[in-house]
Amino acid sequence: MKSRLILAAAAAAALVGSLLVSIPPAQAAPGGFNISGRNLVDANGNVFIMRGTSHPHVWFQGETASFAELAGLGSNAVRVVLGSGHRAWGTSTTSDVTNVINLCKQNRLICMLEVHDTTGFGEQSGAATLDQAVTFWNSIRTALIGQEAFVLINIGNEPIGNTNPAQWTAATVSAVQRMRTLGFLHTLVVDAPNWGQDWTNTMRANAQAVWNADTERNTLFSIHMYEVYGTAAAINGYFDAFAQMGLPLVVGEFGNAHNGQNVDEDTIMAQAQARGIGWLAWSYSGNTDGLLDQAVAFNPSQLTAWGQRVFTGANGVQATARCATVFTGCGPGGNAPPPPTGLTVSGTTSSSVSLSWNASAGATQYQVQRAAGACTASSTFSQVGTSTSTTFTNSGLAANTSFCYRVTASNTNGTSGPSNTVTGTTGGGGTGGCTATPTVQSQWGNGYVVQPVTVTNTRTTAITGWRVTFTLPSGHAIVGSWNATLSGTTGTITASNMGYNGNLGPSGSTSFGFQASRPNGDSQTATGFGCTAL
Repeated sequence: MKSRLILAAAAAAALVGSLLVSIPPAQAAPGGFNISGRNLVDANGNVFIMRGTSHPHVWFQGETASFAELAGLGSNAVRVVLGSGHRAWGTSTTSDVTNVINLCKQNRLICMLEVHDTTGFGEQSGAATLDQAVTFWNSIRTALIGQEAFVLINIGNEPIGNTNPAQWTAATVSAVQRMRTLGFLHTLVVDAPNWGQDWTNTMRANAQAVWNADTERNTLFSIHMYEVYGTAAAINGYFDAFAQMGLPLVVGEFGNAHNGQNVDEDTIMAQAQARGIGWLAWSYSGNTDGLLDQAVAFNPSQLTAWGQRVFTGANGVQATARCATVFTGCGPGGNAPPPPTGLTVSGTTSSSVSLSWNASAGATQYQVQRAAGACTASSTFSQVGTSTSTTFTNSGLAANTSFCYRVTASNTNGTSGPSNTVTGTTGGGGTGGCTATPTVQSQWGNGYVVQPVTVTNTRTTAITGWRVTFTLPSGHAIVGSWNATLSGTTGTITASNMGYNGNLGPSGSTSFGFQASRPNGDSQTATGFGCTAL
């Protein structure tokens, strides 16, 4: 994404015309993505057409749930923003990039990784060169080598501004050649100059030279379509030029408006679908002005109008995305469902944990998997049941015990990757003389209400008071309560009866409730309700 763009009056005229050039045969990079003709082909030899968006990871490194959310919205690829350390947002480390790649693979997303520090070089103060971007890629090579079947390397985002765009050709040729010399066999994605929009036709006129410089013949050209592409003529003219050259093209970014001017996103999406051209819209969330946010505050259940256009509109992600066949369950003729999203613990008893989640498009069955103990990165799962709806209750469990859960979705085409994980903790049961049964009344992106928590006397004699303990997940906090006195606001909470609701006869019951806050994107609720009679 560019911070600014200065257009010459001749920009629209410069988009007219095309080049007719013969190309040498493509050579496949072994074990990974490669280019065949004008197509991006996966490691199994099947054409892969990218449909997805960009995720601003380097600026929002805590939003790792976004990968599952984007998969749940139907994406088959995601363009991930990284930092090389030349700009204020810092350096993406080897371990961070390894985690990003693993998150992509877990959610059956092809990762296009890009360095954003190069944006607008020559015009933007502090921007990195493409050569510096290559040095960064080499510094994290251990995260990348061996991932050629799952990762595309976008060498540098919008690497030249509008000042001397002609320098793009030599800089890009040098970057591609150096990447190959360093041993990178990945499909390399190269962005156009002019802040990605190529209104001077520099990339279009010199794409053949860049292609010829790649010893692997495995370069994918990326055009960013914003206000320069406000008409069907401009869009089709650019697409036609690459078709006539026989060179591969992807729309690496586009919006529905930019700098107060219209972008013809309908033509971009319709023509990309008709021509088999991939695209990755800008961007999931987190833009400074929010105008191109596709979701409010990284919440997939609050899509903006732009987000609805990208994911659910005509020729959008859900209508056109097909997952890469390098993932289990993907193949010609159909798609396995995306991973379920929004898995949450909806209730617990002394012997059961109840779960609910959001439906996955195309799913006919869900598989519920459980691991012993609270969720960790090393949790080992086994299947404990199936459901044809979006709820499941795991019964016959020990009291006061924690379990980790996740869910997959399936249909005749295969099985999805796993959902998010949640920890469910059974309550103390009737051994304390009472039970506490919670109900999640409502929930939203950053909060929820548990009402009622029903307290029932299980003794054969009356009780004069009760205490209920429960646990809030990390980052959650009590913001209000009623009909009980609470001991704190975070962690393990004890709720004690008020003066008017402590006396309960045999089998008698009362209730209390509370509201809690939670981080955006976290779908967990309070668990582990246990009751002690006084």
